[in-house]
Amino acid sequence: QVQLAESGGGLVQAGGSLRLSCARSGSIFGITATGWYRQAPGKQRELVATITVGGSTNYADSAKGRFSISRDNAKNTVYLQMDSLKSEDTAVYYCNVKTVTYREYWGQGTQVTVSS
Repeated sequence: QVQLAESGGGLVQAGGSLRLSCARSGSIFGITATGWYRQAPGKQRELVATITVGGSTNYADSAKGRFSISRDNAKNTVYLQMDSLKSEDTAVYYCNVKTVTYREYWGQGTQVTVSS
């Protein structure tokens, strides 16, 4: 059974940093990209960053220059390094895996709270 386990969230002051991890267990056929999304209270879930199997990355405008997505294939883990955090980054962050069959997998989320 496939599981995506996020970790690394927490409470941090504005200007601080956090590194989120998404560890995958189980096999997924045809992964095309892994990414991070977030959902703030009362808002829709939005893309933060993605990384394809080829290593190409894509970032939301709000994340450019502050966040960095990377992966360790040997550990089946994708990371999101978040620097210069702002209060508007407060949200639940979810790991997402997309596949060639258009099936998607989601983690349960990790809370990030940035205090101003």
